[in-house]
Amino acid sequence: GEGFQATINSICSSQKLMRENSDLVMPVHTTADIRKAKELGKTGILFGFQNAHAYEDQIGYVEIFKQLGVGIVQMCYNTQNLVGTGCYERDGGLSGFGREIVAEMNRVGVMCDLSHVGSKTSEEVILESKKPVCYSHCLPSGLKEHPRNKSDAELKFIADHGGFVGVTMFAPFLAKGIDSTIDDYAEAIEYVMNIVGEDAIGIGTDFTQGHGQEFFEYLTHDKGYARRLTSFGKIINPLGIRTVGEFPNLTETLLKRGHSERVVRKIMGENWVNVLADVWGE
Repeated sequence: GEGFQATINSICSSQKLMRENSDLVMPVHTTADIRKAKELGKTGILFGFQNAHAYEDQIGYVEIFKQLGVGIVQMCYNTQNLVGTGCYERDGGLSGFGREIVAEMNRVGVMCDLSHVGSKTSEEVILESKKPVCYSHCLPSGLKEHPRNKSDAELKFIADHGGFVGVTMFAPFLAKGIDSTIDDYAEAIEYVMNIVGEDAIGIGTDFTQGHGQEFFEYLTHDKGYARRLTSFGKIINPLGIRTVGEFPNLTETLLKRGHSERVVRKIMGENWVNVLADVWGE
């Protein structure tokens, strides 16, 4: 929920961190950069916002942040902002200003993300955007009812309009919670894929590796400090994919569950690269 200044400061410190670890990571502004990172055996880092609040009330900031490498922005984080409403509050839909922000994001090539966004605002962004939009990290309500999970109808609606879904493994939103395994995560991926198809699905881990309790307290309060919106309890990733280092296990699990290499490649990243190339106007 940071404004312009705090976000700029955050980008500065992130860039410094990337510079200091350039043997391991590199910045990503284009899908060519993603492929280059893979070639070099590095991790490509793309900046994204979880809240359009950093744009404040300035449409011109969309392009400024794009030039700094911000290629994907979630319209709202859980509650209301100038653009629309998040998923923990009565949803009044996309505002007039929000429509202008969507148009500018389309023009400069920033993907609209709707993961923490309310149902009505999401529907209106999907209809308003001239480019594919996404739920970058969500799970299906069909497997567990939760304000952050998306119904079958919502998943079908975004896919029918050329949108994209990244499936998360965040334990509080999985049916078995912290007792989940990598197979439970694979099941969620399959559930979503059955609705959206094999071209509109990817991974959106929502990894919070290395973050402590303070971070989750910040996330679960409106504006980071105001009223409590939800409580996650204990957070442990599914067994078999607890850390970023265990990612190859997911490839193995999907193959073992009978998916072809072609489909697994799509799920593991090819689909994301394709949709980002479209949104980024490459």
